[in-house]
Amino acid sequence: MTDNLKMFCLTLEPNHQSFIKEMGYVPVGLGKKIFPEDCFSDKKGNNISQKNKYYGEYTFHYWLWKNHLDQINQDWIGFCQYRKFWALNFTPNNELNLSNLNNKVLKKIPDDLNQFEVILGDPFFVNKRKIMKFLKNGFSLVVSNPKVLFDEKARNIKFHFDLMHGRNNLDKAIDLLNKENKDDFRTFVNNEVSFNPHNMFICKSKKLLSTYYNEVFPWLERCEQLFGFDTLKGYGLTRIYGFLAERFMSYWFKKNAKFKELPILFHDIGGN
Repeated sequence: MTDNLKMFCLTLEPNHQSFIKEMGYVPVGLGKKIFPEDCFSDKKGNNISQKNKYYGEYTFHYWLWKNHLDQINQDWIGFCQYRKFWALNFTPNNELNLSNLNNKVLKKIPDDLNQFEVILGDPFFVNKRKIMKFLKNGFSLVVSNPKVLFDEKARNIKFHFDLMHGRNNLDKAIDLLNKENKDDFRTFVNNEVSFNPHNMFICKSKKLLSTYYNEVFPWLERCEQLFGFDTLKGYGLTRIYGFLAERFMSYWFKKNAKFKELPILFHDIGGN
């Protein structure tokens, strides 16, 4: 934690705490394991921790929104994970280890980035997957729209979501959005071939972050009435609320804030 950045690092393992603190980040415990009392967690106060299996990182976002956001004094509020970290410069996975990771990750927001309101991860291009993977994951979906085999623009966010998280589920969820976002978000997923992944972002304003939370959580709660929990089987469906939030996050911040994209480094701190 620095004077201008409070970075929450989400983890499922209590033994990650000391390394996260050494990085200057704030450890956050998620999942079923027991974390020390002084550790940030999604299980205290007003929380939805019982939904972590379905919401992923967003059970902590909910906790932060309801219990702690007003107490943060840093200019920037960021989120990373125990195997995904922010950096100013990209480093290949095979060059990262526990000895050098601490020197590679983002510790402070440089002055030249203060012109931006939010930082998002480098985009993930959904249309770059190999054709055989498209066929393997959703043969009937591809057959019903063979254009996706030849036209990369047709392999958009909506097509990818249908492929990985249930056909037409994204459209059904968008129907539950408020009027201000419904048409714009539908246009976004039908036209864009990339999104900013991993539910990771760094936000400059508590007001902006609170506004985002006030948009995304009521929508996800409405989606619960549609998709439920008990019938969601397999990772792609079980975590559907987290995946919906991931796509919405990219759209919402790009629509409502001046943004900058930065690299995300991949290294599991439970490894070497």
